Amino acid sequence: MAQLRDKNDIKIFILYLLHNINQPMEFTDINDIVVQDGVVGAIEFAECFAELLDAGHVLEIVEDGVGYYIISDQGIQISESLSSELLGFIKNKSLKSALRLISFKNGGNHIETSFKSRADGKIDFICRIVSPTDTVLEVKIAAENENQLELMKYNFDDHPEVIYRGVLALLTGELDFLLN
Repeated sequence: MAQLRDKNDIKIFILYLLHNINQPMEFTDINDIVVQDGVVGAIEFAECFAELLDAGHVLEIVEDGVGYYIISDQGIQISESLSSELLGFIKNKSLKSALRLISFKNGGNHIETSFKSRADGKIDFICRIVSPTDTVLEVKIAAENENQLELMKYNFDDHPEVIYRGVLALLTGELDFLLN
């Protein structure tokens, strides 16, 4: 999928997704949604999101010390009135991916991790994503040492949906560039 380069296209894309998702979200979740398909780079997202916030197109709401962001009325008007030729072929796929990510997070899934020391000094790291009805993902991988184990656990605990998407993309051949 093509990557957006023009800042106005990126801002319109961010507003489009926020408008269609239509729920308050934390910054990290918005970042994951916008950059997950590679349409927008992480640095470009951060710059454009800050500009949208400064312009009042996105608003921050703080609840219990946690910042959530929503699209403002002005942002909705921009999202509905502006369009980009480039956005036409990517916005639907990206919206589906975003809604799938939100569904994953809100669908009652939870994660489980465990580890077991091996005779060769390595440590088996087992991570699972479990839905209310079955196991969605189960991976067992050998960590070379405790530092690597902690890094694996931290990343899985922090972004299990990203790990899931990555494994799925690799197994379905959608990330062939990693294999070259």
